[in-house]
Amino acid sequence: MKAKQWPITLLITLPFLLTTCNRHVTPAMQVKEEEGFETPYTVNSDPSPLPLTPEQTLASFRLPKGYHMELVASEPMITEPVAIAWDGNERMYVAQMETYMQTVDTTGEHEPHSRIMLLEDTNNDGRMDKSSVFIDKLMLPRMILCVGSELLVNETDTYDIYAYKDTNGDGVADQKRCVYHINKRAPGNLEHQRSGLDWNMDNWIYVTVDPVRFRYKNGMLEADTLASGSNGQWGLTHDNFGRLFFSRAGGENAGSGFQINPAYGQLEFRDAYIDSTFGAVWPIIKTPDIQGGLKRIRPDTTLNHFTAGNGQSIFRGDRLPKTLVGDYLINEPVARIIRRAKVLNKAGKVTLENAYDKQEFIASTDMNFRPVNTYTGPDGCLYIVDMYRGIIQEGTWTAKGSYLRPQIQRLGLDKNIQRGRIYRLVYDRLSRGPKPKMLSEPGSKLVAYLDHPNGWWRDNAQKELVVRQDKAVIPVLKQIIKGEAAFGHKPSALGRLHALWTLEGLEALDKSIVLTAMKDEDEQVRRAAVWVSEPWLIANDVDMLTQLKAMKDDASYDVRVQLLLSLHKSQSPKAKELVNEVLEANTGNEMLKNTQLAIERNDDVKKYGIKLGSLNEANRKMILNGAMIFQSLCSTCHGPEGQGLPSQVAPPLAGFSQRLMTNKDAMIKILLHGLTGPIEDKTYPDIMPPMGANEDEWIASVLSYVRYDLGRPNRGGVSTEELSRILVKPEEVKNMRQHTAGRDKAWTWTELAPAPKAPN
Repeated sequence: MKAKQWPITLLITLPFLLTTCNRHVTPAMQVKEEEGFETPYTVNSDPSPLPLTPEQTLASFRLPKGYHMELVASEPMITEPVAIAWDGNERMYVAQMETYMQTVDTTGEHEPHSRIMLLEDTNNDGRMDKSSVFIDKLMLPRMILCVGSELLVNETDTYDIYAYKDTNGDGVADQKRCVYHINKRAPGNLEHQRSGLDWNMDNWIYVTVDPVRFRYKNGMLEADTLASGSNGQWGLTHDNFGRLFFSRAGGENAGSGFQINPAYGQLEFRDAYIDSTFGAVWPIIKTPDIQGGLKRIRPDTTLNHFTAGNGQSIFRGDRLPKTLVGDYLINEPVARIIRRAKVLNKAGKVTLENAYDKQEFIASTDMNFRPVNTYTGPDGCLYIVDMYRGIIQEGTWTAKGSYLRPQIQRLGLDKNIQRGRIYRLVYDRLSRGPKPKMLSEPGSKLVAYLDHPNGWWRDNAQKELVVRQDKAVIPVLKQIIKGEAAFGHKPSALGRLHALWTLEGLEALDKSIVLTAMKDEDEQVRRAAVWVSEPWLIANDVDMLTQLKAMKDDASYDVRVQLLLSLHKSQSPKAKELVNEVLEANTGNEMLKNTQLAIERNDDVKKYGIKLGSLNEANRKMILNGAMIFQSLCSTCHGPEGQGLPSQVAPPLAGFSQRLMTNKDAMIKILLHGLTGPIEDKTYPDIMPPMGANEDEWIASVLSYVRYDLGRPNRGGVSTEELSRILVKPEEVKNMRQHTAGRDKAWTWTELAPAPKAPN
């Protein structure tokens, strides 16, 4: 009898179903989260600065009822940890900044003595029991990302990224190759340099500070410029739907950049996070070691506001209460707390709100508890990286004459070094999830994990399939997007969402599947379908534009916002008409109105704008470089347009005192050595740190931008003579550097402003 011919899709799908349906991990039983805390809110006003044992530190935490902290690793296995990453088999890589602030004077900080450790839990009890030095002799490693069997690493003071691999299984990297190289030194002190390497759902890898994102293709990183700049400082994360969350510690801002993707421009709202209920912090320990001085201390001796928000994450696991999923977690290591915020979406605009009234999710009375990163782990729990040390501020803020230095020395905090802990947060009656083995599993098994209840599994399955460029799974991915039972059950909305983006990463999207996704019952799938339709919009595809027109009144504001963002990619008159229709139908919506303004500002940046139209190429390049520096660094405290921040952490520069803005020498002095004390009789909570470690060209660029773009009432074109007076030349910085070479403290306003020069 002749064998029956099976359809090719079934031939691919049948073994997939047979091998994976029994491996689908059922979500852990979700228990109801208890209300209240284990202990009342009290402040320890006389904490000991001496280091505690890990067991003593575990007893120092104040947690909500039902939550408990477990130790995963500690010194001497790890020292000075700042970031972790898991590979597809749950092996943990730990980046250690082992030369960070070993003395109050930063002795040896930039020597290549740091390393990355590889940790393993061989008996699956949740505690690391095997370790090896994976990479040695690094210069303060700051970003790591597992990609297949390689680890991508970036070090401080460089833009270069290398891939490391252990080829013989001894736990030590023996192969190194460059995946991204720029022949340029990265400027700024180590607190002002990049972090991240976050592989987002859209298959772009994002970082903070630098105005780029990366695509991993053929084993290399390809950069894409973000015209309006990136965002943030230490810490970057994304939610279940690909929304990025940055923060700006320098601006005392514990959340930023989460309204739209930075590829479309920058959009912030003053009332999205900075207010009395979110900016205030609630430690349970006296906090004398703060760089803001006495203005940052409450009568009960505790820190009163975010000063060092960092290491944020959106919890996306399945082994803590369901009510925690989707919440925003961010560290404040000066306060020794971890904030839990509810992410609220009101008509497309996102806001953050503290989950507790004048209390924090996690707080400690241990003076050396310094949380610097949080993560959703492979086991579905929350992981916390604790640098566990005395000093948590870089040397710029601990110099002689600073408020911090005597506090550190009085308490002996500078002696508390070379320790570190990693903790896991667990919950009563919820056990840890299973251990992954993704590196050795075929694509047919990885596809099932796209529907896993733990976001870590979904992300890493998608990443692994994209890195492998496994085309064999394309038919199954299309089944999932159509909502067909590819796992023995109908795929969830998150499963369909990841399947769509996995197809995008495999460069296997077709118009019909995108059109199908646009009609999905879930708003985030529809939003993603609009997002991935952009190649057709660039090509002015009629069918795609017709379907988008049918979505202009979508019930979800997130979908309408994405319509504006994506339609901007098309030059078709029909696309422009549709944008106008969406705006006209939503005239009262704050988010849609400001999204369109952000897109238009982004266009202006790409075109240079009227302000730069009269400049020659060299001067335009200098000011654009200065603008990029300002947006990535200076705007943290002075605001994106130099208009200041609601927190008033630093003076506004737009329209700032002409006594200073017209005094070129004074501005150079401030950037070289810093500025402290009251400014025009107003006191700010922080100092202007010195930037003299940067090159003369760097300082000249940022000052030229500030004087040209922010320091003039009329920002139109200028004459050649006036331009010469405004711009700062590198040789002028060099001369002032030599003239003030003996100065070792910040300037004061009275030294610089009482006898200003005429405009020069």
